[in-house]
Formats: sequence, C-alpha cells, structure tokens
Amino acid sequence: MKPRPSPNIWHTPELYELENRAADPHGRIVAAMQEIGDWTGRTLLDVGCGTGFHLPLWAGSAAQVVGVEPHPPLVSLARRRTKKLKNVTVLKGMAESLPLADASVDVVHARWAYFFGPGSEPGLRELDRAVRRGGTAFVIDNDGTRSTFGGWFRRGYPEVDPAAVERFWATHGWSRREIDMGWSFDSREALEAVVRIELPPAAAEEALASHTGTEVDYAVNLWWREF
Repeated sequence: MKPRPSPNIWHTPELYELENRAADPHGRIVAAMQEIGDWTGRTLLDVGCGTGFHLPLWAGSAAQVVGVEPHPPLVSLARRRTKKLKNVTVLKGMAESLPLADASVDVVHARWAYFFGPGSEPGLRELDRAVRRGGTAFVIDNDGTRSTFGGWFRRGYPEVDPAAVERFWATHGWSRREIDMGWSFDSREALEAVVRIELPPAAAEEALASHTGTEVDYAVNLWWREF
C-alpha cells in the first residue's frame, strides 16, 4: 500500500514549518493533551511526524519518543532535526502498518495524519495493537463547523462532511474536546503563503481577500481515546 501524498508538507515543507510555528500560539492543544493523557516518563508515538517539528517537545519529558513518517525526504529532515536527542527515534512507516511491537507505546499523537476520519480504520486497528493498556491516543483535525478557518475549510473542501466525521469518531469510541487554537504569523506574507498551500487556489484567494492582518481564529477538534 502506498501512502496518500500530503499536498502541503510533502511539496513545500519549508512553508509547513511556517504553519507549525504559527499554530496554537498559546499551547492549548498540548495543555489539553497533558490533562487527558500525560506522556511524562512514558513512550510517545507521533504518527505522521513529518519534519519532526513536534518531536523535541515530546522529548522534553517523555522517556522515549518514536516518530513514524511514510515520506522518505521528511524522514531525513526529522532525523536531522532530532539527531542530538538520544530518546528520539524516527522510523519510515505508515499508520496502517506501524513498524512497532505490540503494546509498545503509551501515548499517540496524530496531527492531521487521520485527516478526514472515514477511511482511517486500518490505522485505528494498528493503534489497538500498538498502544499499551492504560494508554491514550490523540487525533487533531479541523473543525469545519466554526471559526474563520473552519469557514474557509468548508468552502475549500465541500466534500468533507463535519457531521460524518463526528459520527465516525464517536462510533469508534473516541471523545472530543473543542479547542480554539488560532494562527498567529510573523508577517502577512507568511500567512498568505500558508493559506495557499492549505486551500485550493480559488478558495485561498477568496479567503485572503476577505481577511486582513496576520492572525486567524482557527478551531480544531482534539479527538482522544483511552485503551
């Protein structure tokens, strides 16, 4: 099975870095994760870790961190980023076939790696295999029902039904926490570049024409499940 290409980070990882730095400036996602399933002294798996942007954060308190990424150029970037972190390992692999032993991780982070919910069943079965009893998995995705970015997302991707996504996660036993994370960019140029890799061209230009400044209210869903 071949991985589904990610049109943003695979093709323009340098712009995705700008997005990662702009997202959640107040750390609300990480705070919610720590409250629900802290990884301190435990083994954390980052599925679809990309360039490894979040790996140093997890490594600060986790005993071990494993990043799994299917795209070889991103694997190389993540390994370069974490080469001095002795408790971090980056592996090439897919969510549907994790290169990990059974019951080997305690906490899982997947940020937009299971983007649309339906169709993620093989990856969820792998979580059932790889997560230890007492562990917690987190999936972060867009909330298309609210916020400025949510409106942009609905117009750019009308085929994604937020109600169907919610039903998918609820049916599989996941809980939801709504988080207003926000975007805060250093420059208008950076915001415009990121919007253009996240939305189809017409939707991107419409969004930019309707919005001024360098900040965007942006809502996400933090889906989580205990094992």
